[in-house]
Amino acid sequence: MVQLHELILRDAHQSMLATRMRTEDMLPIADKLDQVGYFSLEVWGGATFDVCIRYLNEDPWERLRKLKEAIPNTPLQMLERAMNIVAYWNFPDDVVKKFIYLAKKNGIDYFRIFDALNDLRNMEVPIKAAKEVGAHVQACLSYTISPVHTVNYFVEKFIELEKMGADSLCIKDMAGMISPKRAYDIIKGVKDAGVKIPIDLHSHCTSGMTGMAYQRAVEAGADVLDTAISPISGGTAAPATESVVAALKDTEWDTGYDLELLIEIRKYFLKVWDKYRHLHRFNALKVDPSVTLHQIPGGMLSNLIFQLEQQGAHGKYQEILEETARVRAELGYPPLVTPTSQVVGVQAVMNVLHGRYKVIPKETKDYCRGMYGRPPAPIKPEIMKKVLGPKWKDEVIDCRPSDLLEPMWEKRKSELKEHPDIELTDENIMIYTIYPQVGLKFLKRQAKAEFTSDELPLPINHPLTRAMVKQSFPEVKEIWLETEPPEKRVAPAQIPTEFEVEVDGELFEVKVTPKG
Repeated sequence: MVQLHELILRDAHQSMLATRMRTEDMLPIADKLDQVGYFSLEVWGGATFDVCIRYLNEDPWERLRKLKEAIPNTPLQMLERAMNIVAYWNFPDDVVKKFIYLAKKNGIDYFRIFDALNDLRNMEVPIKAAKEVGAHVQACLSYTISPVHTVNYFVEKFIELEKMGADSLCIKDMAGMISPKRAYDIIKGVKDAGVKIPIDLHSHCTSGMTGMAYQRAVEAGADVLDTAISPISGGTAAPATESVVAALKDTEWDTGYDLELLIEIRKYFLKVWDKYRHLHRFNALKVDPSVTLHQIPGGMLSNLIFQLEQQGAHGKYQEILEETARVRAELGYPPLVTPTSQVVGVQAVMNVLHGRYKVIPKETKDYCRGMYGRPPAPIKPEIMKKVLGPKWKDEVIDCRPSDLLEPMWEKRKSELKEHPDIELTDENIMIYTIYPQVGLKFLKRQAKAEFTSDELPLPINHPLTRAMVKQSFPEVKEIWLETEPPEKRVAPAQIPTEFEVEVDGELFEVKVTPKG
């Protein structure tokens, strides 16, 4: 029997809907989700904490408490970024420990803990803190491909994570590029090494290999697979839960889940999917086998494209893909996941636009100093000299980065006391500690939601909805809504450059301007 870890309430909409799903979208279906019998249900962490206070005007702690009340029987899991917690930089130990305590207190049962560089030193404090509060620790390794990241590399680190107290393990394939053979070899290697705790495979459908990789994973002995209820699945998200359940039915790995119940849940999320139609991106639904070569996750690709648009350098896209691979190798083959993906990506853009290492962001300097942790492979000396100067050896640290940070909790608590209009709870202090500027605005009730629930779904003629269509169809020149019923619409045959395009049940008339 294989169990499933359901991603619909966190990673799925982070991958497909910019993390914009609201608590009100989750609660009506919570009871049915609780009936499935999942290994665990991911509901929190990752980007949700940030998006709640920055774009949705929601209290992330309140979301967690409501979900715990509505889902009493299924373990609730969060994605915790080791010493980064739910942000993009390191925090001191006192803040990390306090966060783990508060997350458990408010409803988290399982902590999925990972470090972008797979530096186990950065995982020690959150793992120990989670064990001390009686939580389940799922220790992750970020998957990537390089001369350093061999099967033995992953097996040895998983053995060490079991010794550190992990209750389960996870291969975190954030770019969706794990091959069937590599999935089999790593999991078989872990099992053959005598590791006793369950192992989970998390992947995305980006490369098109994930279904085959999941099959080989269970053949090798995987205990858990990560999936997401459709339609918020596939593409840059995880495989559909219903499909995986159907595929494993009547085999030795049969999940035993009720497929009819899952289809009921799917019907509900079809409505949620339509609610956020302005966030749909057809490119996110496409298979992109090239990810196995450039190894850039979908979210990072989108960010690179945005940077190029800002710089007016659209024609540099392919050059930057190639430069990203080059920079990654020079910086010791870091996995391209938050925050190292931003370090590598921004440096690659700077190299292409201004010359190699002529412009060096602070983040690249910090990375080379060791402030993010220990790179998987040594950084080339000539690169260290370019980034940090001729005396670069004097700037590099060899300790755990957070060892250099002063305790922060009491300081932030004192600062928040200066705002008598804010209730001084530990949860509010934590919001302010992690995101001081955005958090303070939220706590002072000065924040506004990006859109109210009454405004969603956005009308077809809204600029963001129109932008969605134009991004998916770059040739589109004009967009307007046809008000007549679909059966009465007749395309003007005398103009061959006009077409009707259906997007999520809505018909658009588009004019295509020929090129050349």
